[in-house]
Parts: sequence; structure tokens; C-alpha cells
Amino acid sequence: MLEDQKKLDSMRQDAATIFNSALSAVNAFSAVKKYCRLKEDTFYIDQFPVNLKRCNNIYIIGAGKASAFMGAAIEEILSAKITDGVINVKYDHTVPLKKIKLVEAGHPIPDENGRTGALQILHLVEKAKKNDLIICLISGGGSALLPLPAPPLTLADKQKTIRTLLSCGATINEINALRKHMSLIKGGRLAEKAWPATLITLIVSDVVGNPLNVIASGPTVGDPSTFHDGMDIIRKYDIINRIPPSVAEHFKKGIDGKIKDTPKPGDRTFDKTFNLIIGSNIEALSAARKISESLGYNTLILSSMIEGDTREAAHFHTAIAKEIRKTGNPVPLPACILSGGETTVILKGNGKGGRNQEFALMSALDIKDENRMAILSGGTDGTDGPTDAAGAIIDSNTIEKALDSGLNPVAFLENNDSYHFFQKTGDLLKTGATGTNVMDLRIVLVK
Repeated sequence: MLEDQKKLDSMRQDAATIFNSALSAVNAFSAVKKYCRLKEDTFYIDQFPVNLKRCNNIYIIGAGKASAFMGAAIEEILSAKITDGVINVKYDHTVPLKKIKLVEAGHPIPDENGRTGALQILHLVEKAKKNDLIICLISGGGSALLPLPAPPLTLADKQKTIRTLLSCGATINEINALRKHMSLIKGGRLAEKAWPATLITLIVSDVVGNPLNVIASGPTVGDPSTFHDGMDIIRKYDIINRIPPSVAEHFKKGIDGKIKDTPKPGDRTFDKTFNLIIGSNIEALSAARKISESLGYNTLILSSMIEGDTREAAHFHTAIAKEIRKTGNPVPLPACILSGGETTVILKGNGKGGRNQEFALMSALDIKDENRMAILSGGTDGTDGPTDAAGAIIDSNTIEKALDSGLNPVAFLENNDSYHFFQKTGDLLKTGATGTNVMDLRIVLVK
């Protein structure tokens, strides 16, 4: 038993090494430096040149868990050429900046700090003129960190609506469709306010498939969704009586044409708007594959687009692990299966946790009768739900050890209390702020 655990501990360390290598590959500071450079008075974003001699002012705005790191890179590149800037970041996701003001705010539930920062960003954008340049830095978490409700909606209205959506199993695409239609700046409206200045947005994507109009609720992108779509989502999850009446009334007015819809793709608003993705989940997975192969594993990237129910996703991944053990398919031993994406949890209990910790606990139950399996599930931003952990690392002995300690893993799972379970077992994955956010990574090792 002791020898078996030593081998499992080695596999757990391999999983952590793979995860950390993936994080390094999509660091937001490095991503900005990779795509942006200054040569004399020309600022290059990828291959797109901007003649700074023609820019009267350069404003930096943004929101997201990794946006402070992006801001640090932009400051290093443009230095004294920056006129002013405001970026909203999650609490404790900061780095020292000189020209750009950082506003720490709440995530995933927006707070008053976020609203104040969003208002400052709006005011900065509104004063930009034709010959000004606005650089917008967006990363995961931007939706919650840019809360500016459209009157008469209040921040409290938005908070209650978001809590309801997060608990009912709605996808990020669905949640952001509603966010866009409750906001003064999401769904392309920030670009609308920026017109006629030139607006360039650098994006670290945390959404499956990297749809520009969904990431951070697409503040600088034409929005194909409508008020009708928002009401359909409300009806789909039967939450009309769980959201504030003012929100339901807001969508009804939008459907009746009493409130202007978001600007759509092709609108002249976006003629001087440019969007570029500089970091994504598949890049992290590619880096993870490279390091896992160097550690001797036969490696398969399953998908960067895993969605759906967290527990079902866990069953799917452990089924593949068992298949590898039994038949050597889809890759032979020693094997590493990698996947990315973002699953959802339907809350039924009142415990504490996140989708990665719940994935890990469900997986641990699935592989309790197996040998030499280790699984890591972690959020690349370093936080999983409303916790201080990125996720958890488990192995095929996790449940046996928990039972020996008097813990009931099924009870913790049914109460959505994976955090306290792994806190007791010592299996929480804690990284702190990582400087990136490209959804989740799952690493399944079989020897």
C-alpha cells in the first residue's frame, strides 16, 4: 500500500508539473508581449500597424482576472505614451502599474466597486476623439467585473439575476446573453460609446470556441443576440419568478421595441474596432501535451471544448481512463488524457466548492476501485467558484483514505461541498492568482 501511494504521489506531481507548464504558456503578460511591439512611432499589434504620430491620446481600458498583467505589458511597451487608463480586476489579482488605475472588484457576483470602475471606464471612452487610440484589455471574468446596469435596473437587480443564473445550470453563453441586454456597455455598447476613436481589443479567451461576442459579454463586438433570446433563456430555466420583476419587465420592453437592442454585427460602430485573441485554452493544452510527453506519457488532447454537466463530464473522463487500463485505447499506457473547457454545476446543496473540485470528487468516486490513476482538474485563473482553490488533485486511493478518516464523500458531493471535503483530505490545488484565465484544464494520468 505504501509503495503504491509513493507511485501515485509521483503521478500527482507529474499532473501538477503539466498544469503549471500549461499556465506558463498562456501567461497574459507574455501573450501581450508576443503579439505587440513598438518600433519607433509605429505600434504593431500582430501585423496591424498603428502610427502613433496620428494619435493625440492613448487610453487603456479593460476588465478581467488577468487584465492587470496585460496592462503591465502594455505599460512596458508604450511607457510614457499612455495618456490615461482604468482596468477592473478581481480582488487580489493585481500587479503594480504606473499609468493605469486598477479598480479591484467582485467576481463572480458583481459589486459596487465594479460598477464604479465600469463608470470610470465609460467616462474615459466617451471623451475619446477621432484621432485617439483606445486599447481594451479583456480576459476571463470581464463580464462580472464590468457591471454597469442600464437604468432603471440596479446593481442589486443584476446581482440577484446572476446568482439565479449561476445556480440553475445556465451556460456562459446564456448568462452573457442576458448580461449584454442588462448593461450600458456590454454587447458592443462600449464600442458604440468609443466611436469615432480607433478601438483595439486584446483578448485572453475563457469561453469555449472563443466566440468574440461572448467573451466578457463582448463589449467591443457586434451582438447577434436579442431581447427575445434573453427571454427564451429565462423561460428555458423557468426562473421568471426567481429574478427581480424589474429585470423581467426590462426584457419585455426590449421585445416590444421600447428599449434599443444592442448594436449588431456590420454596424458602422465597428468600422474602427479591431479584436484579437492572444491566449486560449488550446494553447494551454498544446503546452501541456508537450511537457507530458517529455515526462514519458502517451498523450491525447481530448478537446478544448468540454461543456455540460460537471458530473457527467467526470464520468466521461474516468470511463476513458478505465478503457485505457483495459484495452490500451485510445492511447496505450502510460497515458495522459488532456481536456479543457468549462462545465456547469446545478446547485442542490448549500456547501462550498466549484466545478473543478466537484469534477475531482466525482472522479475520485469513479476510480476508487482502480489502480494507478491520478486526476487534476483546475481553473487556469487560480480560482474555482467562490473559493481560494484552483481545483483539486485526486488519485485512485483518495476515497479509501477519506473513508478511513471517517469522511463520507457521497454526502459531501450531494451537498455540493467538495471544497470542505478536499480541505480535510489535503487535496486542494492552490496556485494563487496565475496571471491568465483560459477556462479549465483536466489532466488524467494512467500508469
